[in-house]
Amino acid sequence: MANAELLTEIWRADFMESQHVGHAVICDASGNIVQSWGAPDTIILPRSSCKMIQALPLVESGAADAFGLTDEQLALSCASHQGAAIHTDRVTRWLSDLGLDDDALRCGPQMPSDEDAKKQLICSDTSPCQYHNNCSGKHSGFLTLNKHLGAGPEYVDPTHPIQQAVRAAYEDVTGMDSPGYAIDGCSAPNFATSVYGLAKAMAFFAAAREGVGSAREQAAARLRNAMAKHPDLVAGEGRSCTELMRAMDGQVSIKTGAEAVFVAMLPAQKLGVAVKINDGGTRASECTIAAILVKLGVLDPEHPATRKRLNATIRNWRGIETGSVRAAATLL
Repeated sequence: MANAELLTEIWRADFMESQHVGHAVICDASGNIVQSWGAPDTIILPRSSCKMIQALPLVESGAADAFGLTDEQLALSCASHQGAAIHTDRVTRWLSDLGLDDDALRCGPQMPSDEDAKKQLICSDTSPCQYHNNCSGKHSGFLTLNKHLGAGPEYVDPTHPIQQAVRAAYEDVTGMDSPGYAIDGCSAPNFATSVYGLAKAMAFFAAAREGVGSAREQAAARLRNAMAKHPDLVAGEGRSCTELMRAMDGQVSIKTGAEAVFVAMLPAQKLGVAVKINDGGTRASECTIAAILVKLGVLDPEHPATRKRLNATIRNWRGIETGSVRAAATLL
């Protein structure tokens, strides 16, 4: 990842202790780069930041309407949830409505990151199920589309009709052929693109309007709006996606991905944002996306959710302030 730019700094007293470098792009609905840091053409794996793209075939195919999916379910199809009851209860009901159970999922079991859910499993000596997996909402969407198409059960296979549809949609909205894929943590293929391509896709989502344009545009608007309407389902309490979307009063939809990828969709300005931190540091991707959202005027720099990530105080075990997480000057 050559030509990366300094995006986030870690300070202790008067010393810059660590640096996080990476790439970021702000793109408009015409595909023009409004501003960039680092190298926009850097190829990355978007990881979970692209779940709304992976959900496009679910909606544009008519499967979502055929099965009467709600905005909550559409939000879950884009989610990296933490396995709290508000997430798993909805996923298990969704599977039941499809006439399926946990065995139909292909995401694998995962211990929930929600403390109450984790404690309940540990205290009852119960193993986590696949519906606890942070990607189970996305996979429930895949299963809904799969039932609509009448395709085979191995829906995460890259040659399966569902993943072929995902790739076609992905390449369309990013504006480039994907150079390949890797298998994600949830076993689904994750198609590579450039940081610019990912920002361009987010600008497509930002500019889309419900009831207007192509089926793909209308699907993009529905998914983006569902995320903004249900930030608690997209991630969970204490998580950056949930807290920052609430701080922006649902006017902007954002999504993180593993290895420090972060995206944002700004409908009022028809802008898309993509961030990738080279070292995979989550603290840096959260600080960087917060700084860009502040820069674009959609996030209050003094909101507690912002201050938790941008100019965030670092304290030691005695509660003494020892440093801070700051955006690099070039971001501000």
